[in-house]
This record gives sequence, structure tokens and C-alpha cells, in this order.
Amino acid sequence: MTITYERRADRPDAEGRAMVRLIATFDNKRLRLATGEQCLVADWNKKSGWFRKSFADLDNATVRLNALRGRVENGYSGLRTKHGTVTAGQLRAALTVAAAPTAGLVVLFGEYVATMPALGFAASTVRAYASVRNSLEEWVGGRSGVLTLADFDMAAYEDLLGWLRAVRGLADNSVAGFVKRVKPFLEWARESRGLALAVDPAKLRVQWEDVEKVWLSADELAAVAAALLPAGLTRVRDAFVFCCYTGLRYSDLHDLHAGNVQEWDGGKVLRLTQTKTRTGVSVYLTPPALALLAKYDGTRVRLLPVMANQVMNRALKRIARLAGVTSAVEVVEKAAGQILKRPVPKWELVTMHTARHTFATQSLMRGMPVEVLQKVLGHANIKTTLIYAKVVEDFQHQTMRRVWEGQSGATDNAGARSSQICAVEPLVA
Repeated sequence: MTITYERRADRPDAEGRAMVRLIATFDNKRLRLATGEQCLVADWNKKSGWFRKSFADLDNATVRLNALRGRVENGYSGLRTKHGTVTAGQLRAALTVAAAPTAGLVVLFGEYVATMPALGFAASTVRAYASVRNSLEEWVGGRSGVLTLADFDMAAYEDLLGWLRAVRGLADNSVAGFVKRVKPFLEWARESRGLALAVDPAKLRVQWEDVEKVWLSADELAAVAAALLPAGLTRVRDAFVFCCYTGLRYSDLHDLHAGNVQEWDGGKVLRLTQTKTRTGVSVYLTPPALALLAKYDGTRVRLLPVMANQVMNRALKRIARLAGVTSAVEVVEKAAGQILKRPVPKWELVTMHTARHTFATQSLMRGMPVEVLQKVLGHANIKTTLIYAKVVEDFQHQTMRRVWEGQSGATDNAGARSSQICAVEPLVA
């Protein structure tokens, strides 16, 4: 069987978008299926039979069409096994029948992923679930026969966990994240499709491990900000340091635009809606942060240079090493049921998210109230913010010294600089 796609040139809608259909060729027969996808002629590469990279919904459309392709291929395979020969009418009829309890687990998961954009999930979330679907397909492929939803019982679940750890080599938190995405799929199959489950999603529990947060001290941050670097690394460093000054996540830095910068009481603030939580935050821009924005003012659409997260993370490790961020950090890992501890140079652990941790810890050490830090970080629950208070060892020592030895003043904000680089917009009475 070969599967291709074509954009119908006839009957475009009022905006010029025409339907994309799937063409399945098998046994000298041909089946054409409407995919539900639409695009403009400028977004379709007729030669390759696929969307151009300029198509705004490329990621979501790819997930949906891949799920449809899987349904067609599995439907054809099942009919051929049962009947020997397959007609286009038989295949079309099989594809229009609602999913049955005997449908393959992987096929159902693909259909769930295909529905996610319509349910309002972000493209990054859809990609994460598509990755889980691919892993499930790999796991099922190593088992005998087709694994149906009815076969996915507690024994199969435990086998999956063992495969994730032993074959894929996932750590406990990665396994927990995997299960976190399987559970809503099972609930969807039960609630939306009315299918019976062999296991209760609520009973699929895994243990999350506390992971030591990596952050830069004031001296390390100053060293990174002042390091002499090649031009290519300088752009990454500037974006990273800006996040250290503002607490932004990579996803928010990526989408930052001029409309986010607004005037406030003679200064400037960032007002934006966080991509991850959809929470509105307001961050005061200190002089060092404004200087970085001014450096790239008018040179690009985005306020600061941003590359793929993985690319920036690789560059940051080199930047931190060149800046002398080489102190040893203990890394604790679990392997074969044993706890392993080893020292690692801190530069190996620096990522874009380290900037957010740095902002949080440095803000606390400069005396920022936890309640204010919660607002600027956009945490819905202050318990999340209090995690940073637990990891700021200097903050604990400073407080204990003040309480027991009666010291105050400068020691309360050790690590602060004359120009306070981490701040938020003061509350208006």
C-alpha cells in the first residue's frame, strides 16, 4: 500500500483554502479520503504532496494526518488478514466504523492525539503526546500480537514501566511524565468513546523524585554576563542573562515582542501571558535588562535572539565553562535499583531553565518577599515558590545567623549588587 496526499484545486472556501485528501493505492485499487485539513495554495507543495514549512498549522496537521495514515494502514492489514483481498468499499466502511473495544492501543492513542488540537491543546503538548504514541508503538512492536485496549491491564502496565526503564533507559521522573500522559488518554477512551478499560487510570501511580535545582550564584551570574565570547555565543548568553534578570521561561522569551514592553512610573515593565500556564505576569525591567533590550533594538522581530531550545542549551554549557562556572555539583541518579552519587561540573547542568531558577533564588537572597516572587513567576500555588526557599542554602544560613547572632543589614541580602538586577513591578496601592 502506498499513501499520498493531494490538495483539491476545486471548491475552495471564501478564504481560498481547499481540502486536502488522502489517496491510498493498494492491489491495483485506489481509495480517496477527505482528511479534514485545509490550506491555501501557497501553503501546499504540489511536487512533494505535502504542506510547505510556512503552513501555520504544520505540526498539528502532521500529527493528525499521521494518525489517519495509521488507521488506513491498520484497517487494510486487518481486512487483508481476514478476507485475503480488499476492496476500496470495504476499507472505506472499516474506517467509518467507530473504534471498537478491540481496536489497537496504538491506533486509539493516535486518534486521541489527532483530537487534541480541536480540544485546545498547545502544539508543544500535542508533540509530547505524539512522542508517547511512538514509544507505545515501539513497545507493542516487541510483544506478540496486537495489544488492544482490553489487553492493557495492570500486568501490561507494569511491563510497560519495566520496558521504559530497562530498554529506553528513562529515569523515574521521565517515566512519571510518560504515565502522566497515558492516564488522560485512558480517561478519554472511557468517557469520549465509551470503551471499557482493563485498568483504572487513577490506580496508575508512579513516584516523582525531587530533582536538585541548578542555579547560578551572584558571582557566577556576573562572570557569565561579563565573559568574553565568540559572536555566536554572545547572542545566546545575552538571552540567557536576560531571563536571569526577569525569570522568564524559554517559551516566553521565544514569543516576546515589542507589545510586551510598557511604560510604568518612569520606567518600563514586561507584561505578558505565560505560554505554559496562560497566567498574566508583570515584571519590572531593571537597568541591566533594559540594556540588553536596547542592544538588539530594531535588529530583529523578536526582542532578543532566540534559537531552538536544544541549540541554546548546548551553547550554554560551553558559555558557562568559558565563564568559569566549574564548581562541583552532586548528581544523584537511580540505576538498577541503586542510588548513585557523582560530582559533576556545574557548567554541564546549565540550561535555559537555569535562568529561571537563578532569578528565583537571587531574588529571595536580595530580600524579595515570597508572595511577590510568586506573582512574577506566575505560580498558582505558593508551595511551588517555596521550593526555591528550600534550595537557597545561603538564604537559610543568613537567616540563622541573623536570628542567633543578631546580625542584620547587609548580611540579610548577601549576594546582592549595588544595581539590583532581579526585581518585579512594585505593588500599586
